[in-house]
Amino acid sequence: MDQQIVRKLTAIVGEKHALTEFEDRYCYSFDSTFINAMPDLVLQPGSRDEIAAVCRVAYEHDIPVVTRGAATGLSGGAVPVKGGIVLEMTRLNHIIEINTVNRYAIVEPGIVTQNYLAAVDQAGLFYPPDPASSKMATLGGNISECAGGPHGVKYGITRNYVLGLEVVLADGSIVQTGNLVDGDMSGPDWTMLFCGSEGTLGVITKIMLKLTQKPQAKQTMMAIFDRIEDAATTVSTMMASGVIPTTLEIMDNSTIRAVENFLNIGLPVEAGAILLIEVDGDPKAVEKHVQHVMKVCQDCKALTVKAAKTTKEADALWKARRSVSPACGKINPTKISEDATVPRSRIPEMVAAVREIAEKYKLKMVIFGHAGDGNLHPNILSNKHDKEEMARVSKAVEELFQAALKLGGTLSGEHGIGYLKAPFLVWELGEEGFQFGKDVKQAVDPKCLLNPGKMFDYRAS
Repeated sequence: MDQQIVRKLTAIVGEKHALTEFEDRYCYSFDSTFINAMPDLVLQPGSRDEIAAVCRVAYEHDIPVVTRGAATGLSGGAVPVKGGIVLEMTRLNHIIEINTVNRYAIVEPGIVTQNYLAAVDQAGLFYPPDPASSKMATLGGNISECAGGPHGVKYGITRNYVLGLEVVLADGSIVQTGNLVDGDMSGPDWTMLFCGSEGTLGVITKIMLKLTQKPQAKQTMMAIFDRIEDAATTVSTMMASGVIPTTLEIMDNSTIRAVENFLNIGLPVEAGAILLIEVDGDPKAVEKHVQHVMKVCQDCKALTVKAAKTTKEADALWKARRSVSPACGKINPTKISEDATVPRSRIPEMVAAVREIAEKYKLKMVIFGHAGDGNLHPNILSNKHDKEEMARVSKAVEELFQAALKLGGTLSGEHGIGYLKAPFLVWELGEEGFQFGKDVKQAVDPKCLLNPGKMFDYRAS
């Protein structure tokens, strides 16, 4: 990058927050996937106006801009595949307001999700989206990827809670979408244009979020199955039975063993699969739903169903679920985490397809995830330095996507498209749908400077 431009950009954010050395920039060359690409410059802006000024300079000189939170993404969305500027947003990490009367919050995008959840809880309210990476990920990243989490079964995903956004566009202009009134009908829902757009249409600088009432009671259960097929059938049966659990998570035998080796907390390592199920609501409803859930599990051949007797026991079960990623990382160094999602009624078929693909390509693959909303996480455990194995991984991933789409599903339930899934987006949208996406990108970002090479700007090379 031209040094005059570097000096100009450095003057905007301050010398302390402009990273030019190789070792500093290298830290921003990757996310939680196995790909990496070096940025030319890393900037850590401290305000919306600094971001707007940076975008104006980048627009004038045709420099790519990639927005980054904590880089916990699993689709390569924060990797600067075309170089340019990485905008690290973590200095914008303040809660501006939590309004308990009208039940909304206004926050900056760089706040860590778990810190926000704790503040909302302390205010006596509830924000349901809780991705597994919540202790590290930022809210801006959650919205850009439209993150989900275990609570998605009953409460929905991030997009269901975004009331409005403040966004800096590619040319440095600033727009505000939505408002604090839930149900705004003044024209198209522009907020949803940016939610899930992965930084390809604008830089989010302020977020308005809906809050809800905290449930009065909850109960966590673990159902143990001899066969994963029975656990999968339980999921579709449960969702059709009239009671929607708060969470409905599945872990196959390989996942159970990996987590037990990692935590040593007494998980049933001989089980074919387990389901972690939670119900919430008023105490009487919770009691009734627990009995219903247990009966459905038993009717679907569960070996046993245990209800956590204490908060400590419930926390241990959820610690097991949240430890899946680091536990699987000990099996093989490269964990390729997919989130192809299918209709709930097709989960048994998708589980069968995943197992067939793993066997066909002789790959270590574990199955876990948010089964209650059809979002399985088939994870391939491989080694990126083994070229022959990675070639098999590539073919297996393509077949996973084909299987999900054939069953009426989608490429992504919560990880986004980013760079890794971009080649396959046309499979889901069709040629006309994909071209419409390209047209929208062209209209909002005519120079294709924002997070280039991703989603609708992907070009095979």
